[in-house]
Amino acid sequence: MKIYEVVVNKRDYMDLLFLADEQEDMIDKYLDKGTMYVLDDDGVKGECVVTDEGNGVLEIKNIATLPESHGKGYGRLLIKYISEKYAGKYMILQVGTGDSPLTILFYEKCGFRKHHKIKNFFLYNHDHPIIEEGVQLVDMVYLRKEI
Repeated sequence: MKIYEVVVNKRDYMDLLFLADEQEDMIDKYLDKGTMYVLDDDGVKGECVVTDEGNGVLEIKNIATLPESHGKGYGRLLIKYISEKYAGKYMILQVGTGDSPLTILFYEKCGFRKHHKIKNFFLYNHDHPIIEEGVQLVDMVYLRKEI
């Protein structure tokens, strides 16, 4: 297994990016300025895009694993890799996500803690309802951890 940075042709991974962010114009807001990493384990299994948000904050803008690869630890490995790679360069690793219990639990198990919410984010920033686990997402929940 290896994790490597993708510098060119990031759009080649749009199928993976869409798993975490359904709307292309939202992906366009961070893809070019972000740093992308891909996890390969006998084929690409997941990806992560991070951006410098200033003031010592690094943000995970997109992280996804193939559905058939869920539960195998690839998401945790990507977060561990990012945390270790950027430790000492940034103070905080943050992620924004929908208020979905399973997703929040995943991040909490990776060491993140709830920090703040942006009310109605998904209503105002997407052109269609975003449904996760049968529930429409409304607020963006930000979680943070020290790195």
